[in-house]
Amino acid sequence: MKHLKSALLIMTAASLAGCGSSRLDHMFKPPSMSPVGEMRNPMPAPSPERFNVPPKNARAHQGGVTEPTHTTASLWHSGPTSLFGDRRARQTGDIVTVVIEIDEEAEFKNSTDRSRSASDDLSVPGLFGLPSLAQDVLPNGAGLDPAVETSSNTSSSGDGTIKREERITLRVAATVVGELPNGHLAISGSQEIRVNYELRELLVGGIIRPEDISRSNVITYDKIADARISYGGRGQISDLQRARYGSQILDMISPF
Repeated sequence: MKHLKSALLIMTAASLAGCGSSRLDHMFKPPSMSPVGEMRNPMPAPSPERFNVPPKNARAHQGGVTEPTHTTASLWHSGPTSLFGDRRARQTGDIVTVVIEIDEEAEFKNSTDRSRSASDDLSVPGLFGLPSLAQDVLPNGAGLDPAVETSSNTSSSGDGTIKREERITLRVAATVVGELPNGHLAISGSQEIRVNYELRELLVGGIIRPEDISRSNVITYDKIADARISYGGRGQISDLQRARYGSQILDMISPF
């Protein structure tokens, strides 16, 4: 019992130290925003296996990806800095706009029904005079006819339904943070919007292909490989929607 109390105290202190500090950030004031260029909850970096890919071909053969050579005195060139040049993201540090339009709906329904019935009878009407001897030995005139009689009936039924509907429409600018040997780009972006005492945070990350980027330097979320999209927030309203620390600890240690 003493060890259990000590464990509860340690868990409570750890919970308050880890979770309480985030709530203190916006106590009596709006939640603080992350510094520009930094993420409060950064997206995970691409797996090292992602870099074990064949190297890309020469950029000169990909058509318009690199700026062609031209003389210093030339009045026209078709590179990214020209008036009609290709300004799509193509290297580390470039910015690409990510459009997130999620409209998903799923419904699951399961139903199970099970029943079982069994009965067993065993009687010994005559076996070397044992029934007569049993009536004299057993109390209340019990005998061996029937000797054993059992019956059982079990039944169970279950019905479950899950219905989910999600709809998100967002746009966020992401930065190219890395380039894979095959030419694919690793992107990461964040956006924070604070209204009164509530801060909404959008994080996005993943791997994209340069050819999937539109002419207007926009890419949709369904063309992002290993996409990681997080939309949430923190503030007074979010605090009210979360369970209290004591309830979370009880739910974690309670076996019932």
